[in-house]
Amino acid sequence: MKNMFLFLMFTVVSFGQTKGIYDLVDAKMDKIPNNLSNTTVGIAEYINANFKSENDKVRAAFYWTASNISYDIENIESIDYKEISQDKIKNAVLTKKGVCIHYAEVFNDIVKKVGVKSYLVYGYTKQNGKVDILSHAWCAARIDNIWWLFDPTWGAGYVDKRKFFKKISNLNYKVAPNQFIASHMPFDYLWQFLNQPITNQEFIDGKIQLNKTKVNFDFVTQIGEYDNMSDLDKAKMTLSRMEKNGIRNKLIQEMALSKKSDVDALQNNEAMDKMQAISDDYNQAIAMFNDFIYYRNNRFKPVLPDEEIKAMIESPKQKIMDCQSRIYKIGAYNDSNTASVKSLKNSIIDVLKQIEVQEKFVNDYLSKSKSGRKGMFNTTTFFGIPVR
Repeated sequence: MKNMFLFLMFTVVSFGQTKGIYDLVDAKMDKIPNNLSNTTVGIAEYINANFKSENDKVRAAFYWTASNISYDIENIESIDYKEISQDKIKNAVLTKKGVCIHYAEVFNDIVKKVGVKSYLVYGYTKQNGKVDILSHAWCAARIDNIWWLFDPTWGAGYVDKRKFFKKISNLNYKVAPNQFIASHMPFDYLWQFLNQPITNQEFIDGKIQLNKTKVNFDFVTQIGEYDNMSDLDKAKMTLSRMEKNGIRNKLIQEMALSKKSDVDALQNNEAMDKMQAISDDYNQAIAMFNDFIYYRNNRFKPVLPDEEIKAMIESPKQKIMDCQSRIYKIGAYNDSNTASVKSLKNSIIDVLKQIEVQEKFVNDYLSKSKSGRKGMFNTTTFFGIPVR
C-alpha cells in the first residue's frame, strides 16, 4: 500500500451493544492469559482451544481486536506505509494501538490462523450521507460457506473531538454484503461480494438497490481464480476492475495510481527474474563454448568421436539461441534496466556470431578425411569469452 492516503476512524452517534448472543464468547475472550495476548499466534491458539464453530472463532477474533486495540489518533499522520503486514500486526498487538489498517490486519491474521477464510479489503466509506475524505480498510470472512463483512475499527469505539472512546459496537460485525455496501465501498468491486456490483458513482449517489438487469458477476468463481493468480496478475486484474467501475473521486484515483505503480514494479521484478535466468543460461553457454575453444586450441586432442565434437559446438549454440528467443519476451521493465537488457542482447548476438564461425570450422573438419583434418589446424590461438 503506497503512502498516498490515510485511513479513517468511525465517528458515529449510536452504537450496538454486545449484550446477548455474543456474551459467552466475549466473556471467554476477556479471560485470555496475558502471555497469549501478545501475538496473533497466541490469540489464535487460545481461540482454537476454547471454541469449535467458525462463527464463535470469528466472533472471538473480532471481539479481541475491537476491545484490545485503541485508535491511535496522535500518530495517524506519521504512519509508516512501507511497513510490511507482519510488522503492522506485531506492533499493533504489542502496543495495543493502531488505525484502521492495523485493526483490519490483526483481525484478518487471527481469523486466518483459526482456520477461517478471510481477506483484507481496502476502500472508502460514507457516513451520514457524505463520502469520507480518507480511505479505509476492513475485512471479509467466509463462515460456513457464506461471506460476511466486518469492520473491527468501527466496532471498537468512536472519535469525538480528536479523542478515542472505546465502546464495542456490533453494527459492523458480520454484516451481509448487500447491507454493508450502504456505507463501505471497496476500491475493487470483487470484494463487494455481490452478483450485481454497484459502481462508484452509484455508491456516491446512494443508489445501492439491487439491480437484476445488470450482467451477473460470479464473485465466488472470480475469487477462486484470483487466489490462484500470480501477484502480477492479481494487481493487473484489480486495476482493471477499478478502472471499469469508474474513477470518480480523489481516493479512487490515488488507489488506482498506487495499483498502477504496483503493476509496474511487479512487471519489472518479473522481467528481471526472467533476465537473471537468461543471464545464468548465457553464462552456462559461455562456459561450454570456452571448453570447445580450449579443445580446438589443443588441436582436438584427446581424440573424441565425431558426434561428441559436433555436440560441443551445437550445445552452446542451442542454449544461446534459446537465450536470444527469451530475452525479447521478458515483458515490461523500468527504464533504469534498459541498458542492462540491451547489453545482454548485444552480448548474445556477438557470441552467436563467434559460435557460428566455430561451427563452420567443425562442419568443415568433420567433412574431411583423417589426413585432411590434420592440415586444418594452424598456429592461431582462440580466446574464450568472459562470463557476465
